[in-house]
Amino acid sequence: MRFSTVTAAALAAAPAMVSAAKGTMGFALGTKLPDGECKTQRDYEIDFDAIKEASGSTVVRGYAAQDCDFAAQALPAAKKKGFKVVLGIWPDVKESYDLGLGAIKEHANEFKDQIYAVTVGSETLYRGNFTGAELNDKIVEVKNELPGIKVGTADSWNKYYDGTADALIKSADILLVNAFAFWQGASKDNATQVYLDDMYKAVTHIEKVAGGHNKKPEIWNGETGWPTAVGTDYDAAKGGLENAESFFKNGFCSLIDWGFNAFYFEAFDEPWKPASVGDNGKAIDETTWGAWTADRKQKFDLRC
Repeated sequence: MRFSTVTAAALAAAPAMVSAAKGTMGFALGTKLPDGECKTQRDYEIDFDAIKEASGSTVVRGYAAQDCDFAAQALPAAKKKGFKVVLGIWPDVKESYDLGLGAIKEHANEFKDQIYAVTVGSETLYRGNFTGAELNDKIVEVKNELPGIKVGTADSWNKYYDGTADALIKSADILLVNAFAFWQGASKDNATQVYLDDMYKAVTHIEKVAGGHNKKPEIWNGETGWPTAVGTDYDAAKGGLENAESFFKNGFCSLIDWGFNAFYFEAFDEPWKPASVGDNGKAIDETTWGAWTADRKQKFDLRC
């Protein structure tokens, strides 16, 4: 299904109305254990078991294939557990670009069936590290190096909507659109509407540039989520388990129910993460965005 067949308002108002086929649910997955040590293949196997049992999902996305040997450790686990993995290349500096591409090339032949896609960059347009044309050059390079594997990027919804990403839309095989109502300061009551509106704006613009809804690229919601710790607020957006569960059910699941693919950010809490500073200047605790705790305890119902 495409967004231009339904209005965002209809999505928000009628979450019980579903398309013939639900979309695919995935989870963003970190590379480290609660103490900051790198995960092993066995750790990923346990992660995958927890994800599949609670949600039914069998696809995850990472961010840098070389980070903690993610490709080397996660792909064998994915093969054993029947998962697909989106691998990432961090193109902002040459060293990380070369290491990420090298890590994927090293394992691509053996685990081609486990590699769902490769993203070149994560919000690199949002940060202003590349122009659309510059990022497009990187995507084309990676496509040439990884024949037979879908290659694209992940970026904030507004960088698709405002035309920043136009230069790469026809080259990319897959585009991940990140949309966080929380980071827009949305309250619990209007978070679903903000989220669906943002996705609607991004996807309809991508379809227009691509030449129609049946043209490539494949589009996913690349990230969305809500922190579960009380006090982790951003303007009117209030952290807490009740609000996170509400957003998952009313926002994220609405998108899935209407037939769109989406990654929830994130699978497991990451207590090792340092605080970051948001656009409003506040220090933000990003350790409790998981749908599970760091020790893999499910926080709320994860079936859409």
